[in-house]
Amino acid sequence: MVRKHPRSRAPLFGSLLLVVAAGAAALGAAPATAAPAATPLGQIVPAPAKVVAGGSAYEITARTRIRVDDGSRDARRVGDYLAGVLRPSTGYRLPVTDDAARDGIRLELDTKEKGLGGEGYRLTSTGRSVTIVAAAPAGLFHGVQTLRQQLPAKVEADSRQSGPWLVAGGTVEDTPRYGWRGAHLDVARHFFTVDQVKRYIDELALYKVNKLHLHLTDDQGWRLAVDSWPKLATYGGSTQVGGGAGGYYTKAQYKDIVRYASSRYLEVVPEIDMPSHTNAALASYAELNCDGVAPPLYTGTDVGFSTLCVDKDITYKFIDDVVREVAALTPGKYLHIGGDEAHSTSQEDYNTFMDKVQPIVAKYGKTVVGWHQLTGAAPAKGAVAQYWGLDGTSAAEKAQVAAAAKNGTGLVLSPADRTYLDMKYNKDTPLGLSWAGYVEVRRSYDWDPGNYLPGAPSSAIRGVEAPLWSENIRTSSDIEYMAFPRLPGVAELGWSPASTHDWDMYKVRLAAQAERWDALGMNYYRSPQVPWPAT
Repeated sequence: MVRKHPRSRAPLFGSLLLVVAAGAAALGAAPATAAPAATPLGQIVPAPAKVVAGGSAYEITARTRIRVDDGSRDARRVGDYLAGVLRPSTGYRLPVTDDAARDGIRLELDTKEKGLGGEGYRLTSTGRSVTIVAAAPAGLFHGVQTLRQQLPAKVEADSRQSGPWLVAGGTVEDTPRYGWRGAHLDVARHFFTVDQVKRYIDELALYKVNKLHLHLTDDQGWRLAVDSWPKLATYGGSTQVGGGAGGYYTKAQYKDIVRYASSRYLEVVPEIDMPSHTNAALASYAELNCDGVAPPLYTGTDVGFSTLCVDKDITYKFIDDVVREVAALTPGKYLHIGGDEAHSTSQEDYNTFMDKVQPIVAKYGKTVVGWHQLTGAAPAKGAVAQYWGLDGTSAAEKAQVAAAAKNGTGLVLSPADRTYLDMKYNKDTPLGLSWAGYVEVRRSYDWDPGNYLPGAPSSAIRGVEAPLWSENIRTSSDIEYMAFPRLPGVAELGWSPASTHDWDMYKVRLAAQAERWDALGMNYYRSPQVPWPAT
């Protein structure tokens, strides 16, 4: 298990390619017979906005302390997280202290650093100290992830390893391109336990992902307890694809996931899919069906056959109750209402349904997110549409989404033939599907969210998200094999400046992550497109 602790802009800094190529020389690398050199700053994923390499490396030793701002609970929590990462592998005590000494590892919150925004940071490494400065706690946490990647990969091990533990000299100043850098996990087709979700959260955090979209309900299973409609979980959650035992989260378990994600600065976005993908609910309560007859539980993988009864008042009482309870459990801003593949709902009924459901979401203080079919209705003010179309999606459908974006609807981009992590890498991939084609590592990385959707203004793009559907994904090992190495590339598209985008540079940085994944005990696909280290 993963421990539960957890090209820069050329005019200013030269290309990251030059930093990578010259890193060893600039940082004092010696012949192979000498002591190991620090990892070059240019190997970070996602690529930082600005890098200046140079100066002496800092060495973490038995004397190192992690120093945090006096009185800042947030800084101390990040400090404790960092210590939890470093202690098992280094064997050092690494006390977290609020004394004012200037050496060691320093985590500083400075609200005057407005240019760093809510998630940016500045990491400065000298022979005496490593200092991470941020305007907000999330920035400190993201800076810690960069620090982790500057240390040898074996720092991730859960047993003592040999040093030295060197951090390259220089400065990284970094802010994200987009505010939405998401990963989606379908726990409805196959159920994943709290510990499995936490494991994935830890892996996402390393790459500065900040949204966890949990697909909680579908035809095959309802995965969250709802007090006012208890059979949703106890009956609707009792199976999964293939007929397994299924499962669901109690409210306490769901809150545990939300808290854990928050401790890694990920916001949970719960999805209650509707009006289709609802067979588990329809099977649980006959009155939700237009004919008053409950269908049997469903364990297949077809889509689009189910629908809530748009004309019944009980439908909206049901939705109000569910949204109220889910919103109360979820401190984040968003609630996803699905809305795709409603093949059994007429367009007229679909529009009526969305006109009634979106105000319910707003009533409980949440912002609507829906799959991009929502743009075929009338998206609420401030709503976000998640685009999952393909390169081959019709021009009319793309134009519909672009028109909504021009009218104020935000867009999160999840093109299925680029970002869907459940797509096979090639015909021989043992897991996954291929309805959107094969998605190798380069294809998942080599596109620009800023100009991907014709006619959509770049200002409407909120970010990117990598969905992982679970029709045949059953274990944490399965999740990792399909997510890695593609997930870090999507995370980089969300974080890094467009000027850094270069496949030939990226694949080298990506290859360097393999030793870290090995140390973390992760499963991953060794794509022939990536120059992995020899094993």
